[in-house]
Amino acid sequence: MKVVIVCDSFKESLSSSAVAEEIEAGFRTVFPALDCISLPVADGGEGTVDALVHATAGQFRFHDVTGPMGAPVRARYGVLGDGRTAVIEMAAAAGLDLVPRAVRDPRIATTFGLGQLILHALDGGCRRFILGLGGSATNDGGAGMAQALGVRLLDANGQDLPRGGAALQALATIDTSALDPRLGESVFEIACDVDNPMTGEHGASAVFGPQKGATPEMVALLDAALVRFGEALERIGGAGIMTVPGAGAAGGLGAGASVFLGARLRPGVEIVLDALALETVLAGADLVITGEGRLDGQTARGKTPVGVAHVARRQGVPVIALVGALGPGYEAVYDHGISAVFSVVNRPCLLEEALADARPNIRGTARNIAALLALAPMKASSPA
Repeated sequence: MKVVIVCDSFKESLSSSAVAEEIEAGFRTVFPALDCISLPVADGGEGTVDALVHATAGQFRFHDVTGPMGAPVRARYGVLGDGRTAVIEMAAAAGLDLVPRAVRDPRIATTFGLGQLILHALDGGCRRFILGLGGSATNDGGAGMAQALGVRLLDANGQDLPRGGAALQALATIDTSALDPRLGESVFEIACDVDNPMTGEHGASAVFGPQKGATPEMVALLDAALVRFGEALERIGGAGIMTVPGAGAAGGLGAGASVFLGARLRPGVEIVLDALALETVLAGADLVITGEGRLDGQTARGKTPVGVAHVARRQGVPVIALVGALGPGYEAVYDHGISAVFSVVNRPCLLEEALADARPNIRGTARNIAALLALAPMKASSPA
């Protein structure tokens, strides 16, 4: 049996590499001579830099930047093997994991540090960029990033706005005259893990704001601020930007990056899977195993499992998903080529316990799936 494991990380628990390691170990309990290929992946969020740097024999770079709440952070990004392509996870500079739960506040969180990372990569000679937008603490539409790159956001009195999403309520004018000219010499691809619009009931504030600390009152305020920002973006060349799929990624950063960077929005998993040549790796495979920490209705909107399943379906290879938790609407993935879904949590427990027990739970679930397959072998498969 040839099995290809293509999993994302289980957030706050295990990296994609660790998840794949446990799945393979579980399968080898039943199939010791298993032909197994593991490809750790990401969909634009956590793990994107690692996946692409390792796939292209690139290198990591570090830079001190302004974090989401204003405190300095040491951020890491990657330069691919060609020496000219920078791959940056916005979460490295403005991620939710950088902010303790007790102080999370998307009204003042900023993407300024992301702009600083882009400047550092430009100084290092990079002119092609892949930006991963998952895991943000921010809701500023990329305003902070733009400010770091030379854009001035002005109120009705011509004064510069403070950083953060709430400040955009007072936006009157966007001045791009001092935008770094090297951006015009560069190509940007935005690796999105969702296809939400910028504003509205399915937009950045309403869907993702609560997990960043937003109360219902904050959500209303932030959405109104993004509407004002979006209207201003449209006036400087971003026609229809608020409804573009993916514009709402990372607190509306998808919209700001599209306008200020001339970026192309693509599903992040497509960018990573192209770099890993998954189509070629699947030749002769009997089964693909994919997964992520939580599988729900959002998974079908561009997350790793569905991206993997689309490639596997073109190759005629069945797909099974192992996940930490199943949420509302998860059944939608069946329409995208995933044949079966298994939660690895084997008993009622607290979230902290589930995270701590992830390794044995994943291994045990993988072992049970392998045992089931051994009862009804696929193709020429049999326990060795």
